[in-house]
Amino acid sequence: MKVRGRAASREAREKVVLAVGNVAGVARVEEDIATDDPQEAAVFHTVTSGDTLSAIVQKYLGNASRYMEIFNANKPMLKDPDSIYPGQVLRIPLES
Repeated sequence: MKVRGRAASREAREKVVLAVGNVAGVARVEEDIATDDPQEAAVFHTVTSGDTLSAIVQKYLGNASRYMEIFNANKPMLKDPDSIYPGQVLRIPLES
Protein backbone atom coordinates (compact mmCIF):
# COMPACT_ATOMS: atom_id res chain seq x y z
CA MET A 1 0.00 0.00 0.00
CA LYS A 2 1.34 3.45 -0.85
CA VAL A 3 0.18 6.70 0.75
CA ARG A 4 1.26 10.17 -0.24
CA GLY A 5 0.36 13.74 0.50
CA ARG A 6 1.09 16.36 3.15
CA ALA A 7 0.56 16.18 6.92
CA ALA A 8 0.35 19.01 9.43
CA SER A 9 2.92 17.34 11.70
CA ARG A 10 5.28 14.40 11.92
CA GLU A 11 2.91 12.86 14.49
CA ALA A 12 0.00 13.06 12.03
CA ARG A 13 2.19 11.53 9.31
CA GLU A 14 3.20 8.63 11.55
CA LYS A 15 -0.42 8.03 12.60
CA VAL A 16 -1.51 7.80 8.96
CA VAL A 17 1.17 5.20 8.27
CA LEU A 18 0.19 3.25 11.40
CA ALA A 19 -3.52 3.36 10.60
CA VAL A 20 -2.91 2.00 7.11
CA GLY A 21 -0.36 -0.57 8.31
CA ASN A 22 -2.61 -1.96 11.04
CA VAL A 23 -5.32 -2.96 8.54
CA ALA A 24 -5.66 -6.69 7.96
CA GLY A 25 -4.09 -7.69 4.65
CA VAL A 26 -1.65 -4.75 4.47
CA ALA A 27 1.84 -6.19 4.81
CA ARG A 28 3.85 -3.08 3.99
CA VAL A 29 3.24 0.66 3.77
CA GLU A 30 5.27 2.92 1.52
CA GLU A 31 4.83 6.58 2.31
CA ASP A 32 5.61 9.83 0.63
CA ILE A 33 4.09 12.28 3.08
CA ALA A 34 5.74 15.67 3.42
CA THR A 35 5.79 17.70 6.63
CA ASP A 36 7.61 20.81 7.78
CA ASP A 37 7.56 19.64 11.40
CA PRO A 38 11.10 19.45 12.82
CA GLN A 39 9.98 17.14 15.67
CA GLU A 40 12.15 14.05 16.08
CA ALA A 41 10.68 10.90 14.59
CA ALA A 42 9.11 8.38 16.90
CA VAL A 43 10.21 4.80 17.33
CA PHE A 44 7.86 1.99 16.33
CA HIS A 45 7.28 -1.19 18.34
CA THR A 46 5.65 -4.35 17.01
CA VAL A 47 3.59 -5.94 19.78
CA THR A 48 4.49 -9.53 20.66
CA SER A 49 2.57 -12.04 22.73
CA GLY A 50 2.64 -11.03 26.40
CA ASP A 51 3.37 -7.34 25.76
CA THR A 52 1.54 -4.70 27.78
CA LEU A 53 1.69 -0.94 27.37
CA SER A 54 3.34 -0.73 30.78
CA ALA A 55 6.10 -3.16 29.77
CA ILE A 56 6.61 -1.40 26.44
CA VAL A 57 6.87 2.05 28.03
CA GLN A 58 9.24 0.69 30.68
CA LYS A 59 11.49 -0.54 27.87
CA TYR A 60 11.50 2.72 25.89
CA LEU A 61 10.87 5.45 28.46
CA GLY A 62 12.09 3.80 31.66
CA ASN A 63 8.90 4.31 33.69
CA ALA A 64 5.95 1.91 33.39
CA SER A 65 3.53 4.46 34.85
CA ARG A 66 3.89 6.56 31.65
CA TYR A 67 1.89 3.99 29.62
CA MET A 68 -0.80 6.59 28.83
CA GLU A 69 1.76 8.46 26.71
CA ILE A 70 1.92 5.52 24.30
CA PHE A 71 -1.84 5.07 24.47
CA ASN A 72 -2.44 8.73 23.62
CA ALA A 73 0.17 8.67 20.85
CA ASN A 74 -1.73 5.83 19.18
CA LYS A 75 -5.26 7.20 19.34
CA PRO A 76 -7.60 6.67 17.53
CA MET A 77 -6.12 3.25 16.59
CA LEU A 78 -6.16 2.23 20.26
CA LYS A 79 -9.48 2.44 22.05
CA ASP A 80 -8.41 0.84 25.37
CA PRO A 81 -4.93 0.78 26.96
CA ASP A 82 -5.49 -2.87 27.91
CA SER A 83 -6.33 -3.98 24.36
CA ILE A 84 -3.23 -4.47 22.24
CA TYR A 85 -2.55 -7.54 20.12
CA PRO A 86 0.48 -9.34 18.66
CA GLY A 87 1.52 -7.93 15.30
CA GLN A 88 0.10 -4.48 16.01
CA VAL A 89 2.58 -1.67 15.45
CA LEU A 90 2.65 1.12 18.04
CA ARG A 91 4.15 4.59 17.79
CA ILE A 92 6.51 5.31 20.70
CA PRO A 93 7.04 9.06 21.12
CA LEU A 94 10.47 9.69 22.60
CA GLU A 95 9.81 13.34 23.46
CA SER A 96 7.69 14.43 26.40
